[in-house]
Amino acid sequence: MLTRTPWWIRIPVLFFLVFGLMEYFIDSGEQPAFMTYPITQFFLVLVLLLLIAIELILKAIENVMFQTLSKEAKERYLADKEKRWEWTWGKAVYAKMTRTKRIEEEAEIILDHNYDGIRELDNVLPPWWVYMFYATIIFGVGYLVRFHVVGDYTQSLEYDQEVAQAKLDIEAYKKTAKNLVDVNTVEVLTDASDLSAGQKIFEVNCVACHMADGGGGIGPNLTDAHWILGGGIKNVFNTISEGGRDGKGMVAWKQSLKPLEMAQVASYVLQFQGTTATNPKAPEGEVWINPDAPKAEEVVPEAPKEQASDSTTVAMN
Repeated sequence: MLTRTPWWIRIPVLFFLVFGLMEYFIDSGEQPAFMTYPITQFFLVLVLLLLIAIELILKAIENVMFQTLSKEAKERYLADKEKRWEWTWGKAVYAKMTRTKRIEEEAEIILDHNYDGIRELDNVLPPWWVYMFYATIIFGVGYLVRFHVVGDYTQSLEYDQEVAQAKLDIEAYKKTAKNLVDVNTVEVLTDASDLSAGQKIFEVNCVACHMADGGGGIGPNLTDAHWILGGGIKNVFNTISEGGRDGKGMVAWKQSLKPLEMAQVASYVLQFQGTTATNPKAPEGEVWINPDAPKAEEVVPEAPKEQASDSTTVAMN
């Protein structure tokens, strides 16, 4: 049966069989294996070329063996080969799902109507259409009971649930996609690996102006509470990204550093707060107070309690 199958069916079937086995056995996460591992594309091309080569070899062997046959055997072989290949199982399923009549059987369903020689056939509805119609009825009944009788949930509730889940997914994604950080979403990084990376960036790009201990030189002192453009992770990140004051100050680093790298060096810079530099520069700017910091509760002093006088003592005085 396989040898009578045309080559234009054999090759795609075998190729997609190999492709399916590769996708099944290679763990590539959410993406297909041929996208995650480009080497697999070379493997698939090699498999395709191998299948084509096998077909050519089989064709050559067939021609050689054909020349060895007798005249009668050649005629039988050619007659057998000329038989058209038919997909009998597919044709049987198609006939069952459509219930069409062959031309020879149309006399069984022809009607008496005759319009200038045009006759009408009384064909039945295709079973596939009837089954789909029944399926819509069953679905409609289930939908009616669930949403209009039982009241399982409403579209508003479904929307709120999906929005809440989307927010959770976004937060989870941000934890693994730190390069998406910007001035609005940046947070102080506390992992040792991030601070170590920030230190390396600082030592390469920032030491010349701020000194290794943050005491300042050409640039301002990073160890005191004074800030020219505001303190805190968001302001420091924005200053690193966009640069200092126009015409003077630090250059913008957004073209040289990635968002994650700017977040790392900004987090490292904040580590200088409260430390003592060897030769600190005089404070510049204003003392920055975090507006998001919790306000200290005012302690109201309690009024002194009146000491109750002893009636005996009063009487004695």
